[in-house]
Amino acid sequence: MKQGTIKDAMFQHSVLCQTFLPYRNLGKDTTSWERKQGNAVLLLESSKVLDQNTGHYESPGLPFGPRARIIMAYADTQAVKTQDPVINLEGSLNAFLKKLGWGTDGRTRAGVEDQIKRLLGTHIKVGYISDEPGGKRVKGANIQLVSDYDLWYSNQDDQNLLFPSYIKYSERYFEHLMEHAVPLDERALASLSHNAMALDIYAWLAQRLHRVNPGKPQFVSWKDIKEQFGYGYSTMKKFKEVFRKTLALAHSQYSRARIQEQANKGYWLYNSPSPIEKKNMVFLDKAKDVKFGADTVK
Repeated sequence: MKQGTIKDAMFQHSVLCQTFLPYRNLGKDTTSWERKQGNAVLLLESSKVLDQNTGHYESPGLPFGPRARIIMAYADTQAVKTQDPVINLEGSLNAFLKKLGWGTDGRTRAGVEDQIKRLLGTHIKVGYISDEPGGKRVKGANIQLVSDYDLWYSNQDDQNLLFPSYIKYSERYFEHLMEHAVPLDERALASLSHNAMALDIYAWLAQRLHRVNPGKPQFVSWKDIKEQFGYGYSTMKKFKEVFRKTLALAHSQYSRARIQEQANKGYWLYNSPSPIEKKNMVFLDKAKDVKFGADTVK
């Protein structure tokens, strides 16, 4: 795919491009999810959300699958482009999902509303462990995803998709997002929108490759790759089979990504252009700078 321009740009927090949501539903009784990549550790926790049917606070469970990833990328994109933590979802999210080819039937509506509810109760803990002279250093941040929201549930089955009137990102998450937004290509997300692992691999490459030193490629072992992407795979053999096929799918949407396997040991990552051109990255008059890793695009 040709490198995208500003009109193709979507955004996602860099943390969610490195360590990921569950692929499948872990059930309402599972309220935490921990993933690790190198010295970075992400913990997702699910808190209770007021249920419109019971009238009580209940745990909706953790967000999962491709729907959660697409909705999160959509909300992050709206926040970055408007520079506003308040994200109006009604209508605009509906139009976006139709653009992706998702249906408007009751089953789709229920699935999307369920993921939104799960995201409302999500808290993120990010930690980093580093070796220092004389010991280890641990740094971390505790971030609530959403601070306020207004939900609307239709009691008419023949209505078009109805979504929350708005959600408001917490001040902490919004500030982090503004500093660590990774550009993704909407066309790629649309093409991969039914495959959670493919979305994760694409976002990982988009976040990482443009930051690799041009003269010093980075090596990632199969052990580390499985630790990052291989939840649910009991054997390395099966995981390698699935990962190679899914990597090829993600690479078809990011053909400029330079990544090469080394004989069953892992992959070499080489400096590659971002999926989105770095020029003309100003959205509105009130927009701030958008950061690509160590680079700042005016």
